[in-house]
Amino acid sequence: MKKGEHGRITPSNAKKVIGVAKVVGPVLVPFAIRAASAVRDSYDRARARRLGVPVDDLGTYTGHGAALHARIAGDSDALRALREQAGDEEARLAAEQYAERTGARLMQLTTAVRAAERMPAQRRRSAHRAVDAELGQIEDDLLTRFGVPPRR
Repeated sequence: MKKGEHGRITPSNAKKVIGVAKVVGPVLVPFAIRAASAVRDSYDRARARRLGVPVDDLGTYTGHGAALHARIAGDSDALRALREQAGDEEARLAAEQYAERTGARLMQLTTAVRAAERMPAQRRRSAHRAVDAELGQIEDDLLTRFGVPPRR
């Protein structure tokens, strides 16, 4: 057979490539691992920033409803802050009652988001839109209670 009849891959070319890989591979593997790790870290930081949570808590918020779960957790934190900031006894009682009602509603919304994870895509999106609208109302009410004018 003439040279080149086997195409570009010949037994001698394959041996040369394997020889080069044996020498260069151990040098390049650590760099490739570091590069992959840096890309993953950058992706995780961007995702955490988009969800509004610390990178360490990113594993808590997974699935299709991750953003909704993160919003619900943020609203729960805001309810705790509202309880703590209440001044006199009357304001404290009103804040406590509101936080109790709203906390129960947030638990229901959390359950709805979890249940939607196993729904077909169209129903899941519909459920997520409904939860999103409800969270918007809760957040507007929370901002009003904190003294921030509602958005229009």
